[in-house]
Amino acid sequence: MTVRVTGKVVTPTGVIRQGCVEISGERITAVAEYPSVRDGHWILPGFVDMHTHGGGGHTFTTGDAEAARAAAAFHLRHGTTTLLASLVSSPFELMRAATSAYRPLVAEGVLAGIHFEGPYLSAARCGAQNPEYLRDPSTEELTELIGLGGGAVRMVTLAPERDGAVAAVKLLAGHGVVAAVGHTDATYDQTRAAVAAGASVGTHLFNGMRPVHHREPGPVVALLDAPNVVCELVADGVHLHDGMLAFAATTAGPDRAALVTDAMAAAGMPDGEYELGGQAVVVADGVARLARDGAIAGSTLTMDAALRHAVAAGIPVPDAARMVATTPARAIGLGDKVGALHVGLRADLVVLDDDLNVVRVMRAGSWLD
Repeated sequence: MTVRVTGKVVTPTGVIRQGCVEISGERITAVAEYPSVRDGHWILPGFVDMHTHGGGGHTFTTGDAEAARAAAAFHLRHGTTTLLASLVSSPFELMRAATSAYRPLVAEGVLAGIHFEGPYLSAARCGAQNPEYLRDPSTEELTELIGLGGGAVRMVTLAPERDGAVAAVKLLAGHGVVAAVGHTDATYDQTRAAVAAGASVGTHLFNGMRPVHHREPGPVVALLDAPNVVCELVADGVHLHDGMLAFAATTAGPDRAALVTDAMAAAGMPDGEYELGGQAVVVADGVARLARDGAIAGSTLTMDAALRHAVAAGIPVPDAARMVATTPARAIGLGDKVGALHVGLRADLVVLDDDLNVVRVMRAGSWLD
């Protein structure tokens, strides 16, 4: 049976104002003009969130499979049809346990993979990471996790200036795992060395990084300047000033800028007290901060809200669509499966009204109830 979804279809090359996406089974079979359409909704590819720690009161950071399933379901209702389960800096035992627990969810398609944000990070730029668990990169640990995951481990964020970081980047890249640069006090040259070794993502650019200086550009400039690096941006008005969001998106371009939520369990939940990586978090007015020092502790963002924020900041809808779907899908090695309204790809799409609020979500050819 063929399903037709009509409206303003956003493709990687632009908008088909009177458009139609045809779906058969789990796949997109046609994307074309459909002249009989009048003033339909926006139709975008399903969102791809490569950096999220939880949502809807549930977390990915404890390695609990049922909590992970519930967090993924929460984000799916907001249009995220593909996501990585991001952990925070943890003891190796928890990293092992989470890899074992999440591998079946990856096989099932609930998760697209695991992202270890840490523990190989800078103490000086730890942000809301637990400083107790920070340590130098270990190729032995990474080798074990990659083997244990059987393809489930998809990204690891590390600080290039730590001892052993370049060797770790080479190991990850050699196994097809994305090496990301983040929570780092690295110099420009140290960052470039990591990129040369195979690092291909900048984790929430600007946040948890040595600031830009005209005599020491630091990691931000090195990452923005690298043609093969995708830069994550948290578009919530808290992590980044809208002027900086627009600047970074324009500098990198929509093919190298990816919107992420960096959401934690409090996304979609009331203000109150929460937890992240064993640390107390207080959410007030929708902003999550560590109780101990007020550091930003992830976000309460969803990808549809990130899209709306980016468009309000001046980013055109077609560019924003690439930043929430096409670019992150490619960054984590899934560009041939998801991330665009393109024939042959999985039929993941989000229908939005003119205010860019979610109307309906389709994943793998099935509408979400």
